Amino acid sequence: MTGKSVVKVIIISTLIILIILPFYIFRNYLILGYKFYKPDYSKVGSESGIVSILVLGKGGEGHTAPDLTDTIMNVYLNYNKNKISLLSLPRDIWLPELRAKLNSSYYWGKKNSGSGLSLSSEAAKSITGINPNYVVVVDFSLFKDLIDNLGGIEVEVKNFFTDNKFPIPGKENDECPGEEKLATSLKTYPCRYESLTFNKGLQQMDGETALKFVRSRNAEGDEGTDIAREVRQQLVIQSIKNKLLNKDIIYNPKKILNLYRIVNSHLETNVDIDSAVVLVRIFFDSRDNIQNISIPDGYLTVSKGVKKYDYQYVFLPSGGTWEKLQQWINQKI
Repeated sequence: MTGKSVVKVIIISTLIILIILPFYIFRNYLILGYKFYKPDYSKVGSESGIVSILVLGKGGEGHTAPDLTDTIMNVYLNYNKNKISLLSLPRDIWLPELRAKLNSSYYWGKKNSGSGLSLSSEAAKSITGINPNYVVVVDFSLFKDLIDNLGGIEVEVKNFFTDNKFPIPGKENDECPGEEKLATSLKTYPCRYESLTFNKGLQQMDGETALKFVRSRNAEGDEGTDIAREVRQQLVIQSIKNKLLNKDIIYNPKKILNLYRIVNSHLETNVDIDSAVVLVRIFFDSRDNIQNISIPDGYLTVSKGVKKYDYQYVFLPSGGTWEKLQQWINQKI
């Protein structure tokens, strides 16, 4: 082989490597990009053009009950109307089949079968009447890491409130050295808690502050209810969504990759990659038509101190069945 031939082979080989290798490296991204551009809605589970996603937020490691899901949200994607509806379910809804609260369905499913996704789906369906097509489980630390990576978020706090009994992680069983007599007599153990205050209006929050904002449940008045917590959770989710759709984020591949790694490290789901691409497209098309819906007064009744429900504070369906609530949900989504 002559010198010119060798050079020619090297040049051709180099060109082949430069052209073909990137194609093989990025072929999956090209395919996914095409699927995003030309979404095949038959690839996702749906009913009458509506995809139902059950999102569960659990405490995770470092919490006394890491597998209790204190955040329970149904996300309904209506791709015919380019509409997204977010509906939170109170964690204290009573499940007679389990003889337990709704927030324990994931725990019991995981304990009995190794995965809590199926039992959580069944529990949600028994209330809403809609079978979740997908389930996504995240631990609360995802909110913190995600928000911090986004550089914080702005949240419009609706009401001023103070919570003097926000539990400090890791101090659940602290005996309060130096305050034993006070703690024992009052049975409050003040060293186990910190005091939180949130002022009304637009607030800049880092991840830790936002996490406390959505988890606070001991404020005086209306802000101490589960319904108020659901509203705060939706406010934070809305703020995260707004930040994610900021051009400084969506046009920054490095930032997107880092966000993907954060989410993936905190996630358990039955969403496959092909379905995920279509779901992302639905989210993208519906980004300006997202509504937060809350269960209206009159659909839930409260029971506490009743033996039938193990003397717990629980929510029950008004009228004895979930039929009216299910009809209301179908009208809203």
